[in-house]
Amino acid sequence: MSTLTERAAAAAGRVESPPQGVPAAAPAVEEYVPTLDPMAGYEPGDDDPEMVPVHLAWLRVRKEIRAIAKGEQYNGGGTRFNFRGVDTVVNTFGPVTLKHGINVLPIHVEASYRDTTTSKGSKMHECTATVTWQIIGPKGDHFTLQTQGEALDSADKATAKAQSVALRVLLLTSGLTPTHDKDPDASYVERGNDAPARSAESYRDEILDKKTSQSRLQQIGYELSNLRMLGQNVVNEVGEQETLDALGRRIYTERSGGAA
Repeated sequence: MSTLTERAAAAAGRVESPPQGVPAAAPAVEEYVPTLDPMAGYEPGDDDPEMVPVHLAWLRVRKEIRAIAKGEQYNGGGTRFNFRGVDTVVNTFGPVTLKHGINVLPIHVEASYRDTTTSKGSKMHECTATVTWQIIGPKGDHFTLQTQGEALDSADKATAKAQSVALRVLLLTSGLTPTHDKDPDASYVERGNDAPARSAESYRDEILDKKTSQSRLQQIGYELSNLRMLGQNVVNEVGEQETLDALGRRIYTERSGGAA
């Protein structure tokens, strides 16, 4: 068909058949772009976390952690101080984030390096790592945070150490995790309307409460250690005298299936 004939047919609203031997043009097909639904096909399991937004799931983690005491001590080079180590922080947050369906993933790392020398002349490699983290909730939604970690090492572990420090900073700062330590500069004057300190019996009742989680039992141990109350005797659930330390360890072992 000539071009003139084609234009006339188009103007008249007619669709002409192609000449013999010429294949018809395929009809236009709209491109299909699939939508990825993270919850598509989801079937809840017996122990799955509640499907809540990530900010609410993270709040539940914070409410359950409560505090991590500075239970570890560094003593070297004439310096001594208490600190919360990476393993302690991760071991505390790990089970609770798992319970509430939270994933913590490093999605970008920027590292800078320099060589330095200690006061005793040892050669060290220093790494400063800026890590971008994605906190993913049980429904697949997320928010992003960024922390830095710095570390020295005499071999090839400076980067790994720096990233571990950045993880500890993330969990402690985004979790607003207190130590429950007393401020060394604070003074306390008891007033008539001040609430009394927690009694040994109140700690006993919380330890024996079946709703008290394993992570909270660990925190109670840190608190009792800071308050120097581990050795205090209380009457346990069978009417016998038992120290708070022994009671807490026993109940924790029972609830963890025998794992100390």
